[in-house]
Amino acid sequence: MFETQAYAFFMITLKELAKQLNVSVSTVSKALHDAKDIGEDTKTRIKEAAALYNYRPNKTALALKVNKTNTIGVVVPDILNPYFANVLHGIEQYATAMGYDTIICVSHEQLKKEAKSVELMLQGRVDGFVISLSVETLSKQDFKHLDEIGLYKKELVLFDRTTSEVECDKVIINDQKAIYEATKILINKHKTKIAYLSSIEDLPIGLLRKGGYQQALLDHGLEPDPDLLLDLTGAKAPHELIKDFLRQHSFDAVISSDNTSSLMFQSILKSEKPELMKDNMIIGFSDEKNALLSYPKINYIDQKAMQIGEKAAEMLIERIESNDEKLKLKTYEMPFEIHIS
Repeated sequence: MFETQAYAFFMITLKELAKQLNVSVSTVSKALHDAKDIGEDTKTRIKEAAALYNYRPNKTALALKVNKTNTIGVVVPDILNPYFANVLHGIEQYATAMGYDTIICVSHEQLKKEAKSVELMLQGRVDGFVISLSVETLSKQDFKHLDEIGLYKKELVLFDRTTSEVECDKVIINDQKAIYEATKILINKHKTKIAYLSSIEDLPIGLLRKGGYQQALLDHGLEPDPDLLLDLTGAKAPHELIKDFLRQHSFDAVISSDNTSSLMFQSILKSEKPELMKDNMIIGFSDEKNALLSYPKINYIDQKAMQIGEKAAEMLIERIESNDEKLKLKTYEMPFEIHIS
């Protein structure tokens, strides 16, 4: 019978477990890892004892020994944004399937918080990072904290909000093409006064999306009208801006560069000018689940957020586990889909 009293409320060490079983530390370790040179009876006896004594491997000691923690760090600008929440779901799901833990930090769009998150996770010995850059990081073009990742010989994948100033793997969509194709759909449905909404004009992807909208108009013989541009970036009272826009301008379609402006606009349009709902078309960025939050169901560009998360985690773990130091850096372009109700 095992002497359990001494360990009733404490986790036993590998050495103590070996002593209790009167075998070597090596034998216990091999048995717990199903080594082929350990007999099945011995494995069973050791595993039962490990369970009884609540033995857990010392991950910190193991990480120091092999210089690998099987943990990845993730930094996102906003965890409440449905897009980033879905990306995180994809990252965590893929990482777990591959035997990796995930540590998540939120930058709240601040360079200082983003850099501090990277610093803390480097101290915690993560194997690599998946990051979407904050507004402040991109506006200041300050990427010194990302250089630190390289100095620590850790791997990095950027997604969605990326920069050409940092050499690493990246996962993106073709932002300009996505809006271009959505605008073209509206034009093909004989819409000629297409309004454009955005709350991300302070981001490079916001400018790319606006460029796609304007280019689509020009390519189809329509002159972009600056009066039909509604910038909600950083607005403290976006509802009032939308109401003013509705009072002052006429339009027959709306396209949004982000996943919140379109839902907000449709809700206010339905409340303030319900007679315009029938003939107006609105397209925004969203997914099936969030599109259902509006009625009528909103038309949307699906960025495949969860798949972006899965792909970013896949690319990071592939590089972590690769022995090929010359593995070529990749930028993966996730296909988008446009859903029209």
